[in-house]
Amino acid sequence: MKSDNVKTGTQQAPHRSLFNALGFTEEERKRPMIGIVSSYNEIVPGHMNLDKIVEAVKMGVAMAGGMPVVFPAIAVCDGIAMGHIGMKYSLVTRDLIADSTECMAIAHQFDGLVMVPNCDKNVPGLLMAAARVNVPTIFVSGGPMLAGHVKGQKRSLSSMFEAVGAVAANKMTMEELCEFEEKVCPTCGSCSGMYTANSMNCLTEALGMGLKGNGTIPAVYSERIRLAKHAGMQIVELVNKNICPRDIMTKEAFLNALTTDMALGCSTNSMLHLPAIAHEAGVELNLEIANELSAKTPNLCHLAPAGPTYMEDLNEAGGVYAVLKELSKKNLLNLDVMTVTGKTMGENIKNSINLNPEVIRPVENPYSQTGGIAVLKGNLAPEGSVVKRSAVVAEMMEHAGPARVFDCEEDAIAAIKGGKIVAGDVVVIRYEGPKGGPGMREMLNPTSAIAGMGLGASVALITDGRFSGASRGASIGHVSPEAALGGPIAFVHEGDMIHININENLIELLVDDEELEKRKVGFVPKETDIKSGYLLRYRELVTSAANGAVLKVPGKN
Repeated sequence: MKSDNVKTGTQQAPHRSLFNALGFTEEERKRPMIGIVSSYNEIVPGHMNLDKIVEAVKMGVAMAGGMPVVFPAIAVCDGIAMGHIGMKYSLVTRDLIADSTECMAIAHQFDGLVMVPNCDKNVPGLLMAAARVNVPTIFVSGGPMLAGHVKGQKRSLSSMFEAVGAVAANKMTMEELCEFEEKVCPTCGSCSGMYTANSMNCLTEALGMGLKGNGTIPAVYSERIRLAKHAGMQIVELVNKNICPRDIMTKEAFLNALTTDMALGCSTNSMLHLPAIAHEAGVELNLEIANELSAKTPNLCHLAPAGPTYMEDLNEAGGVYAVLKELSKKNLLNLDVMTVTGKTMGENIKNSINLNPEVIRPVENPYSQTGGIAVLKGNLAPEGSVVKRSAVVAEMMEHAGPARVFDCEEDAIAAIKGGKIVAGDVVVIRYEGPKGGPGMREMLNPTSAIAGMGLGASVALITDGRFSGASRGASIGHVSPEAALGGPIAFVHEGDMIHININENLIELLVDDEELEKRKVGFVPKETDIKSGYLLRYRELVTSAANGAVLKVPGKN
């Protein structure tokens, strides 16, 4: 066992004395040492129940003959961080989580790992660490929140943000806003729509790194505790069989995950995270593949914010395995890939049933014949941009309008709420990319304000930043190259016409090449106000959103 390096032999007597100090017995030291990475904290609603999940995992590990050892990972709540400087610190934690977990896992020579994340950056950060460390690993998340209920309708956090826009447009009273505030987030768990956290937890099942139900069993269900115990037991089995993350996270597994992404209508953030995880696993996953898969993958689910169904509904309909089973009917998946169950994907989903064709459309009757995400290219985004196609209304699938240009999110929000944005406009928010932000903030506040003010079917938003999974509408993010690197978005002028055709994967600035070249002369990017700390280091190391905003590694990228 790897842990023999710290537990066995004369040279390890000092190490054993330290295990004695921790209260571990000789009997425990003879067992596989399983690191349990706990993302528990008291500031993220999706993480406040992870102490219970971790205790269940510990019990499962011990029952199966392992030695459970808990260590922490940080987590940021994107909702609380939204709309201010705090959002600059969201994406950047993905690498901190991966780095710190790598340090802990290798320094202490764990034989296996159980990752216990839930919200946005913890799942991809820990998947990156799993690929890097490559000891047997399994994931068990904290589970999704139940949907709220307001006036007889299910609601979620995206409803809350849009309600703020509705108040600004005098479409909702303060009393109604207060009712939303009290009711939309009724339990612990990751927010109840197909936002980034739930997207990544579902894709963990599709990748083969989590057990059935990991992405969908609600946080408050006792079934979630039972799942955690089974994950604890299964990691010992994975250690005994030496099944490691890189045996599971192969090229074929990532293609399965991306295909599932298209069917579920996941957050556009998956197009940052899947390439970054693949990068750590030694697999190339570029934006071009996304459109290839989208062209042949039907969109089967319209979960909030794209539609009126929520994670609890997906769970009751059969969960991710039921979606995988539908996709398998068109031979869209590689069913021979290994998973953490110790069985192939095909064996896992063999008996899965779609229990609600209104929540998971049968593959013969999809919402659309193409997937939920599209990558748009053109002279405004030569390296690509990303839109959640399944959350765009039909009338905005093609749109042309004048650019309304802002160099930061705050200025755009002020203009939207001030009534300065009108039907037909294309709001452009730049200098919010990985370097320009730095940190690539999510633009949930402006998209929600647009939707809340009744402009969702007539106004587009384009940014080199990114969007929360809670955003809907013609919200096009990840525009690459970003403004801070002199990408074309830096040279858009107020009133320039922009043409978007999502069906054709096209985004164009209707300015001729000669004029565009003139605008580039003497270009100096907007200066960042970040002068010290982690964000400054991140800014120097981060690469383009087009390849997952991974950090530079000397001699590699």
